[in-house]
Amino acid sequence: MAVHRFKSIEGHTEGMPVRMVLDGAPELSGATMEQRRLSFIESHDWMRRALMLEPRGHAHMSGTILYPPLSEEADMALIFIETSGCLPMCGHASIGSISFALEAGLIRPKSPGTVVVDVPAGTLTSTYKMDGGRVSSVRFTNVPSFLLHRDLEVQHPYFGKLAVDIAYGGNFYPIVEMQENFPGCHHFSPEQLLDWGRQMQAAVNGTVNVVHPDHPSVRGVKHTMWTGAPISEDADARAVVIAGDSLIDRSPCGTGTSARVAQRYARGLLGIAQPFRHQSLIGSCFIGRVEAVTTLESGLDAVLPSVEGRAWITGRADHYVDDSQPYAYGFSLQEHTGSVESPRSFG
Repeated sequence: MAVHRFKSIEGHTEGMPVRMVLDGAPELSGATMEQRRLSFIESHDWMRRALMLEPRGHAHMSGTILYPPLSEEADMALIFIETSGCLPMCGHASIGSISFALEAGLIRPKSPGTVVVDVPAGTLTSTYKMDGGRVSSVRFTNVPSFLLHRDLEVQHPYFGKLAVDIAYGGNFYPIVEMQENFPGCHHFSPEQLLDWGRQMQAAVNGTVNVVHPDHPSVRGVKHTMWTGAPISEDADARAVVIAGDSLIDRSPCGTGTSARVAQRYARGLLGIAQPFRHQSLIGSCFIGRVEAVTTLESGLDAVLPSVEGRAWITGRADHYVDDSQPYAYGFSLQEHTGSVESPRSFG
């Protein structure tokens, strides 16, 4: 009988859960964090399932594994785990993990006020503000983000023909703006958007090969961004992000906000350093900005976006994975049930 024990800090970033694993994680092979991510997927994905899925997690669980820095300039390293898989980058989890590590005294930044993190998508540099003993905000500059496909025509099973932009902000997102066949996310329930988000992922992946021009191992669409009107006057836009088969992001989504910043800049809708207040399903907010413009190795135009948000620690936990337990390595209801078609109504 094998028993595995994991220690974690529990919390959330603007409403989206973050479980940061501190102890119990395996050593990973590879010279880069992307190689180590692939090593984790190949040999240790059972850990992601055990800690993210039920009964220890839930359909919307998200987290990280804290590792020592890989590069000389970094203060820490992260592997991102959630119900949809082991991701190259996760913005809300980065904000949460940086906040947790600082407040818990797990890192001592080489440069006060700045935290550098090695992540599979590249090097993440963040600044932070302290208010007494807690972190009041984290603003990270993300990896180069870009608009890959503009006005891609996709045939969606429910909405019919939709024009979507495919943008990258650490993950790829089909961004569905309001249009004739889609009046906005505010007209629909989260359950409807989740079901249709799964269909959108399949429709995009069946229409075009989505591949990072500089990193061929980063490919395919595992998310969908449904956009809509903001719910308060101090916000510029709203989005509901669907990840994988079951996750509805409660936050505005960090990599999603980065992708939308890149999309809006490419379309001439956002200027350099102009704040973009991006609201979530529940009304929480990230502030996105274009910090600088850049060019990928492949020659594609890109931006360096920043995302600012807040996170809170809610507790600490010990988790046990015991081979003798039923469902020791997690389960998802989506693995046992099919999706339900929702009635068509723009109400």
